[in-house]
Amino acid sequence: MDLRTLYDQAMAAHRQGRLSEAEDSYLRILTALPGNIQVRYSLGMLRAQQGRLEEALDLIGSVLTAIPNSPEMLWNHGNLLLQAGRHAEALASFDRGLDYEPGNPGLLLGRSDALQGLQQHEAALESYDRVLAIRPDDVAVHSNRGNTLMSMGRLEEALAAFDAAAAIQPDNFIVHNNRGNALKELGRLTEAVAALDRTLELQPDFGAAYLNRGKALCKNHHIAEAFSDFTKSAELSAGMAAWPAEEQAVQAHRIKHDREQQDYLAANGSQTKTGGLAIEGGGRLKGPTINPANVATASRQWHARRPQIVVIDDFLTAEALAELRRFCWGSTVWRTNYARGYLGAVPETGFASPLLAQIAEEFRTTHTEICSNHALKYLWAFKYDSTLDGVEIHADNAAVNVNFWITPDEANLDPERGGLVVWDVAAPLDWEYSKYNGDHAATRDFLKRTNARPVTIPYRCNRAVIFDSDLFHETDAIRFKEGYLNRRINVTFLYGDRVGHQ
Repeated sequence: MDLRTLYDQAMAAHRQGRLSEAEDSYLRILTALPGNIQVRYSLGMLRAQQGRLEEALDLIGSVLTAIPNSPEMLWNHGNLLLQAGRHAEALASFDRGLDYEPGNPGLLLGRSDALQGLQQHEAALESYDRVLAIRPDDVAVHSNRGNTLMSMGRLEEALAAFDAAAAIQPDNFIVHNNRGNALKELGRLTEAVAALDRTLELQPDFGAAYLNRGKALCKNHHIAEAFSDFTKSAELSAGMAAWPAEEQAVQAHRIKHDREQQDYLAANGSQTKTGGLAIEGGGRLKGPTINPANVATASRQWHARRPQIVVIDDFLTAEALAELRRFCWGSTVWRTNYARGYLGAVPETGFASPLLAQIAEEFRTTHTEICSNHALKYLWAFKYDSTLDGVEIHADNAAVNVNFWITPDEANLDPERGGLVVWDVAAPLDWEYSKYNGDHAATRDFLKRTNARPVTIPYRCNRAVIFDSDLFHETDAIRFKEGYLNRRINVTFLYGDRVGHQ
């Protein structure tokens, strides 16, 4: 068979989705003609379909060295670079294509997405507007433009962009999800839920819509319904989660934890489950979860103390503590990895049981002097072993922080440490989130300059530390026993928005 016929057959197989057959034929041709530009390009596109992005980029890059002025190839090259997260290189590829075809809408759209990926929002917005001047009815452009406006905090304009997209394509579930998210951020919560209901009518298995609807319901004080949505979102995403590459030490901690958890579940007769979401316990209780004996004292201290740091022992009822431990020990919700090696559980990964919803709602309704009308904003848990440092110094983007611990006291080898350090100075209101939550050097310099004093709260099981979320804080030194049930677990609830120092 001559090579021309073989290439025609390879292309036909490629178009029909018979990728292995097409691959074999392309490779046979390249063995005879290693420099053939057309075949290298076709093989590059096939490699992209196989998810082998770096190989695809190498092949198409070599083609562009020989044919540098093809807008189509530059467009494909730029899109592959976007998929690989290489936004600056993608922008360069799209710009090169636009040198040859200045009005090419595909290249303009790619350029817009690359600029958005580089957080160059104003330039991205201008670029999206250039696309719309050519293709005013392009739903994806309206939607992406709306996402850019969301990133810029221009929520009303973002909603208008999503509305324009919905008017063009009323059954686009992505657009309705984006509308719901914008409405949620605008505080139009009933409308947000309606938009997300519509999303789920159109696409019942769309996990992001459950997550966004849960957040809107949370803001509207419908915590139990919100947590049901969070769990549904986690169930839908668990089977398709792909762990990013991590440092070997971080990955080793995760592997160690997961093996210990599987051994614990097997020893207790629970069915182990690899990969997907498994929930153990965490059901709603008939009785109370919050110990009512603490309410009056906590309220009095909250109003009297400056800074606002309140410590409550016996925070949960005995039944709630036992059930929460069962949930945290047995559920495969520990899916967020941190550079220091500890693991996190968040609503997106299933940390949203009916019991947690009950605790969160009961705290808000019993400790009204502290929570006022604040809605639950977010929650998480962290789990550490004895070899790890805890969370670095930071402040949180909320009004009230409720942090409590559930690991038995006998696991803690140093009763005077292992808890929380809270400083008596708040994060400056003109600091951006990335600075007060992540710039540890700047924070420590600020604390030194302001002569801030640390307040150290030792670890105790079932102890809650309630404080103004603006106050800088970090995990104290940890020295716990080895073993799965001895891992230090803390749970955090955030209420309200950061509007000033309390």
